[in-house]
Amino acid sequence: MMEVITVLWREFLFFRRRIGRITSSAIMSPILYLIAFGWGLGKDVVVEGATYMHFLIPGLIAMTTMNTGFNAVSSRIITSRLFERSFEYYLTSPIRMPLMSFGYILSGALRGIYASILIILVSMLFGVVIKVNFYFLLICFLNSFVFSALGYTAALSIESHYDMGRFNTYIMTPMSFLCGTFFSLENLPVAIKSIVGLLPLSHASTSLRSMVLEGSFTRSSILVLTVYALILYIIGVYMSYREMK
Repeated sequence: MMEVITVLWREFLFFRRRIGRITSSAIMSPILYLIAFGWGLGKDVVVEGATYMHFLIPGLIAMTTMNTGFNAVSSRIITSRLFERSFEYYLTSPIRMPLMSFGYILSGALRGIYASILIILVSMLFGVVIKVNFYFLLICFLNSFVFSALGYTAALSIESHYDMGRFNTYIMTPMSFLCGTFFSLENLPVAIKSIVGLLPLSHASTSLRSMVLEGSFTRSSILVLTVYALILYIIGVYMSYREMK
């Protein structure tokens, strides 16, 4: 496990040097969403028996862990692989590829947990207190791990920075708005709902919102997120081996 610790330590040093910029970028968009939708649009709106602010925050936490986990890993890999040309040194070093991949993905997942804690603290400034338990943090971690693994895989599969922009446009942005972040999935047409309901962010948003509003969640969401995490991790390891050829 020393390989994992080595990668985590390197990413921690990177995080420590840029903690101010990382923190501000993690909370800027959620604060704007809370002001625009929470205060401006939904201050007096009731959704699923709760104020829209209480309804919105779990979705924002799910979306933030998704974006943070994805961007934390993909931006680092793209920079070292395409611009610095330093990623191949890791590939040729005496480090086991599955552990190196796990280290990178885990670092992104931990960044996602950090971002989720920031959103919970920010929500208090808006008068909303979120009760956090083990399962709440577990779902945040799994969701962040899933998209961290997706970011790792995507960064190894693209050939230019513009390709990542298109990936964000066609994959990440639609998920951000369609997976129950800002509205209930019950409002979608049945055909679209059945497709969107399969996506990991939908499970994360629904489970986090159920815990906040009802004090319970669907345990199957943990299984679905775990399966996504394992599949994307395996694909990421495969892409790492392919990068060596």
